[in-house]
Amino acid sequence: MRAENRLRSLCALMLLLFGGVGFGLLVSEEAHPHAFAPSLLAVEETSEGRVAVRWKQPVKRVSGSALRPVFPEGCEPVEGAHSYREGTGIVVEWMLACPGNLSGATVGVADLESGRSSVVLRVGLADGRSFQTLLGPAQPDFEIPLDEGRFAVVRSYASLGFDHILSGIDHLLFVLCLVLLVGRGRKLLWTVTAFTVGHSITLALAVLELVVIPQSPIEAAIALSIVVLAAEIVRKQQGQTTAVERAPWLMAGAFGLLHGLGFAGALAEIGLPAGEIPLALFSFNVGIEAGQLFFVALVLLVWAGARRIPFRWPAGLLYVPAYSIGALAAFWFVDRSFFWLNPF
Repeated sequence: MRAENRLRSLCALMLLLFGGVGFGLLVSEEAHPHAFAPSLLAVEETSEGRVAVRWKQPVKRVSGSALRPVFPEGCEPVEGAHSYREGTGIVVEWMLACPGNLSGATVGVADLESGRSSVVLRVGLADGRSFQTLLGPAQPDFEIPLDEGRFAVVRSYASLGFDHILSGIDHLLFVLCLVLLVGRGRKLLWTVTAFTVGHSITLALAVLELVVIPQSPIEAAIALSIVVLAAEIVRKQQGQTTAVERAPWLMAGAFGLLHGLGFAGALAEIGLPAGEIPLALFSFNVGIEAGQLFFVALVLLVWAGARRIPFRWPAGLLYVPAYSIGALAAFWFVDRSFFWLNPF
């Protein structure tokens, strides 16, 4: 009975966290996870006073946002801009004429506050030096220093991975489903570890282009994986033995392979810095794991607090979290499948 009461407490908690917002997500623009993925601003000095600009933003952006690059005073466009579709983003490229060089200059992006997004800034100088950082509302611009160092790569890509996992509602719901199914303790530790190993493998393989799979079907399959786990939660609440209970690490590892391809798609949108690919890939993965562990710790902390509340929820309401998660994931699956089959 103690185990059942704990499950009921956790389900009640998830009802409060997700049951009330599930329908809103279904009908809102934010029902598209990663719609607000980081943009990319690449600035490359090609010759004395000439700068090539590459500005990439996701096709699905925050409604009303008007992100725009900001360059040093005196930089003027010398060629007409041209745009094209690339993956899930729109790329605009043009050439600038800037007085002197970019060393010591400041480059940034305006309107980051309303965009609720981050921008990866990549700068390449004519003398071969390169710099990379992550811009956001707290740091909308970047003063180009004399040297970057590896710490800047670690910091920017770890921050990017951390932000990506915590802004990825689908990945978080998958992890939440694992907690609901497995509970606490050593079994949860091994299950989350298996998920980590799985997505780390495919993340590396996809980013290094050893495995190339279109992103649209991967995103649809990720949504379907959440539907499967939501159904497993319902079966467990009905007293049935689920596949996750029999081999939780096996299923988590298998689905981890799938989610790793999704992480790789987000990283591919901004690319990796030349000469620092292993370090940037490792840092991005570390950021993902830090965000994932933070989320699990938060769920377990609130779960422990919810168990102390002397309130018994009606039995019928305990199914709401699983059905809310499953319905939302099913909507994502249909939406992403439609986008896959009709990309334009």
